Amino acid sequence: MTDLPVLRLKPKMDPRRIRFGYPWVYDNELVLDRRSKAIAPGSLAVLEDAGREPLALVAANPGSRIAGRVLDRADVTALTPEWFTARLTRARALRERLYDEPFYRLVHAEADGFPGVIIDRFGDTAVIQPNAAWAEAHLEQITEALIAVTGVVNVLKSAGGRARGLEGLDDRDAVLAGTAPEAPVPVPMNGATYMADLTGGQKTGLFFDQRPNHAFAAGLARDARVLDVFSHVGGFALAALAGGAVSALAVDGSQPALDLATEGASRSGVADRFATRKGDAFDTLTALADEGESYELVICDPPAFAPSKKALDAGLRAYERIARLAAPLVTPGGYLVLCSCSHAADLEKFRTACIRGIGRGLHQTGRTAQLIHTGFAGPDHPMHPQLAESGYLKALAFRL
Repeated sequence: MTDLPVLRLKPKMDPRRIRFGYPWVYDNELVLDRRSKAIAPGSLAVLEDAGREPLALVAANPGSRIAGRVLDRADVTALTPEWFTARLTRARALRERLYDEPFYRLVHAEADGFPGVIIDRFGDTAVIQPNAAWAEAHLEQITEALIAVTGVVNVLKSAGGRARGLEGLDDRDAVLAGTAPEAPVPVPMNGATYMADLTGGQKTGLFFDQRPNHAFAAGLARDARVLDVFSHVGGFALAALAGGAVSALAVDGSQPALDLATEGASRSGVADRFATRKGDAFDTLTALADEGESYELVICDPPAFAPSKKALDAGLRAYERIARLAAPLVTPGGYLVLCSCSHAADLEKFRTACIRGIGRGLHQTGRTAQLIHTGFAGPDHPMHPQLAESGYLKALAFRL
């Protein structure tokens, strides 16, 4: 027996999906009566099937669309320090097998057994995004276990995630342990040095997920002129220069991001081949075409144009438009890399939008396209086998 509150599936809901590993329970799948609705967000609860058979230990949030997040088996009734330590130790073991230096995503939410939690590591500093109410409630325990397992000195909380609002959480960043870095942190990846702003940048400060796609693009970049659109802190551009590109132009709407990219180019020893251009991506692509510019390698890595199912149609049109504007800038025989981090746009839909856009962009030239590579997030961003949303990143490389 346990004193934990109970969430119960409706009679018509098949419990096998939970038994076989699906990590979410939606509000419309549960009997939400007065008692269950009164459960405080982030509380632990026992999930039962309609016959009152325990299914799992879940983190409850009756006011959220995801009303239950599976944490463990039903016979686990508390989250002890050992519980957090064991899961973080398992997550660290994978990353240390993959990478020689401590710069990576340490915890990728459900796939690492921490529903709604992101932890990125930058040497002796870690940044936590607690995007679920249970994680906010257990933030002190997570922080203590994180320090014990990894030896990091500084732990920061990043509260900018869109999901926090859906969970009813605040948007206040915080220093949970140690101190916040006073300057951007240099991060070595793919032969380049990136500058990560851990307190004022996007998300946790850097996008580790694109690491293998940066590497693939760098392999295409030797002796090429490169255009990196939605460059952020120089993601593809700096990797391309490290791979032997003759020049790279980074385009972004954020001057602070471009400043970090410029500093990264300097630290990477490629400043003489690197340039930036601030502006709207669509307008800049149009302007570059009007100026008669062309490149052997063009990469477009936009933010999520389709962050939800409601935004899917508009997002796919935006991806198609990017492909249409970018394709004519690629020299004959050159390469175009198009990326999407929208989990609502699956690979097939994204690929179809890109191919349609390329076709429209090249239709008067007689040129054709070859899809030569499909890339995904790096292995420090594992995919939960039953949660398609965890496999959000797609990268398509075309030869035009």
